[in-house]
Amino acid sequence: MQQDELARIRTSAGRRALGVGAMTVLGGMLVYMGAATPGMDMLWRGALAGGGTLSLFVAQVMWRCTAHDLILTQDALIDSDGTVLARIKDIARVDRGTFAAKPSNGFLLILKSRAPGAWRPGLWWRLGRRVAIGGVTAGSQTRPVADMIKIRLTELEGGATSD
Repeated sequence: MQQDELARIRTSAGRRALGVGAMTVLGGMLVYMGAATPGMDMLWRGALAGGGTLSLFVAQVMWRCTAHDLILTQDALIDSDGTVLARIKDIARVDRGTFAAKPSNGFLLILKSRAPGAWRPGLWWRLGRRVAIGGVTAGSQTRPVADMIKIRLTELEGGATSD
């Protein structure tokens, strides 16, 4: 796989720490509020504690997931753990627009057909025909990858029409 690697998206250490830190602080505050607020109904205390526990869990998952890189090859966009996010031939278009439902500093891939849902908090998610890349990634790495995918799609379209 190393021979055909076109680009790699790495997570930004500062953004990673900020994102995980924010989730951890949120979780801690919710658990504290659920445990320490006097006179609150037990249902609300449980909801706050449950939400805080969920936030702490997501922070831990986000820390693990954002240790991965995203690798663009001639054929696909792949997570460094081997998960194929999208094959180039299955991508209908790339959306980097201001109003696209995409993560921070990222882009959106619209697939030709539905794909199984998956989520790597802070790095990417896939739901139906959409794959969103970004979050704790640097825009200086995601923009060129989006452009490379657009170029690759144009090459494939050109090759398909000339046959």
